[in-house]
Amino acid sequence: MSTCYILGVDVGTTSIKVVLLGTGSRLVEESHTLPTTADICDHSGIKAKEQETSRIIDTLNRCINLLPGDKLQRVISIGVTGQMHGVLFWRAQTGCDWTKRDFFTTRDTSQLITWQDGRCSSNFLSSLPEPDSHLSSATGFGCATIFWYMKHRPQFLEDFTVAGTIQDYVVSMLCGLDGCVMTPQNAASWGFFNTSSNQWNTDILEGAGFPLHLLPECVPSGGLAGQTCSDWHGIPAGTPVGAALGDLQCSVYSCMSARTDAVLNISTSAQLTYAMPADFKPPEFPQPASSVSYFPYFYNSYLAVAASLNGGNVMAAFVEMLTSWMRELGAEMSDSCLYEKLIDSALNQETSDLRVSPTILGERHNPLCLGQAANISTTNLSLGHVTRAVCRGVMDNITAMMPAERLQRAGVSRIVGSGSAIARNEVLRQEVEKAFPLPVLYGLNADSAVGVALVLCDLL
Repeated sequence: MSTCYILGVDVGTTSIKVVLLGTGSRLVEESHTLPTTADICDHSGIKAKEQETSRIIDTLNRCINLLPGDKLQRVISIGVTGQMHGVLFWRAQTGCDWTKRDFFTTRDTSQLITWQDGRCSSNFLSSLPEPDSHLSSATGFGCATIFWYMKHRPQFLEDFTVAGTIQDYVVSMLCGLDGCVMTPQNAASWGFFNTSSNQWNTDILEGAGFPLHLLPECVPSGGLAGQTCSDWHGIPAGTPVGAALGDLQCSVYSCMSARTDAVLNISTSAQLTYAMPADFKPPEFPQPASSVSYFPYFYNSYLAVAASLNGGNVMAAFVEMLTSWMRELGAEMSDSCLYEKLIDSALNQETSDLRVSPTILGERHNPLCLGQAANISTTNLSLGHVTRAVCRGVMDNITAMMPAERLQRAGVSRIVGSGSAIARNEVLRQEVEKAFPLPVLYGLNADSAVGVALVLCDLL
C-alpha cells in the first residue's frame, strides 16, 4: 500500500517551510525551507512593518514545487500555520488568480502588515475601547491595525472586503472561499476576541464604528476550512484543508511531549511557554502590565506564554550595526562571517560583568522600556564581552518575564530548547542553561510546519 502524506505549511516571518509527514509513521519524509525576503522598507515615518504579499506566495509556490511530485499526489490533508497577530486585506472572489495553472498567485490584496508593526502608539491604543477579553490589544494586532486605518486612512479599507492573517489568506485561496475562516488561536492574536465564548466583541466593535464585515468567521482549532478548489502542485482538488493555526501553538505541539515540559523557542522573537491545568480559566479582564499571557491551545486548554519581541532579531540587529560601522570605516565582511567571529569570541569569554538589556523593540507589556547598557568599563568592551552580554541579556529579559521559580511552581521538570537562534548560537545555549535550574533538552526542535501536520494526523 502506498504511503499517504499530510502537507504541513508554515508561513513564517522570514521564511516558508513545508513538510510531508507520513500518516503511518508520523515522521517527516520531505522538508524544504526558503527565505521570503519580503520585507518592505518603511519610508512613511510611522514605524510600519509590512511584507510584500506576492513575494510570500511566490516563495510558497517555489517551496511546494521542491517536494516530490509523486508524494504530493498522495497528500490527503493540508495544514497551514503562520505568523500571528498581523493582518492582510483582500477582495472576495478576486483575491488570487489560478489561470489554468496548478498554483495561485496574488491579486487584489494589500501588503501584509506584520506582527512587528509599530504604527499604533501607546496613546492611540489607550484611545481604543476596552475589549471583552483576557488579552490586551497591542500594536501589530489585527484589530488595532484596522482601527488605525479607520482613523488615518479610511479610504484604504474601502478597497477590500475580507481580512485575515497571511495563513488564513492561503487557506481561503486554496479552498476558493468567498470570505475568511479563522480559528480562536489566530482570532485571539488579533485582539477583541473572547476565548471563553469563542466570539468577537461585536457589540463593542460596532459601537466604535469598526467594519464588522472584515471580521472572519470563527471555526474550531483543528477543524477543517474546506477542500482545495483546484489541483495544487499535483495535490488533487478536493483535498481537505485545515483552518489555519497559530505558529506558537503548532511549534509547542511539535515538541511538548509531556505536560511537565516548558518550551523555550528563540527564533526571530522568543517565547517561553508551559501548559496550564485542564480546568484553568483565564482572567475576565485584560492585564496589560502582565508579562505572561494565556493563549488558547487545543481542546479548550491554554498555554501560559511569555512572548518577547526580542529574540534572534537582537543578534541580527547587533550584526547589522557592526557591518554598517565597518562599511563606514572602509572594511567589508559578510554577515555570516561576522556572526561566526562574534560567537567564537564570546565562547572564549565565559563571563562578563558588562550588562546589556537588549529590549530594542520594547515589549508588549512595557513598550517604552528600550535597550540599555550598564557597568561599562575599559576592560569589558571587547567583542567577546559585548556578544556574551547581549546573549545573556536576551535570557535575562525572558526570565524576568517568566522566572524559573514560576516554572517550578507550575510543575515544570525540564526545558525544551528550540528555534533557529538557539540552534546556531552556542553562546545563547550556554546562557539558557545558566538561566534555569532545570534540565535543558535539545533535539526535540519546535517546528510549526511539523506541528500543524501532526495536529491533522492526530485527527485522522
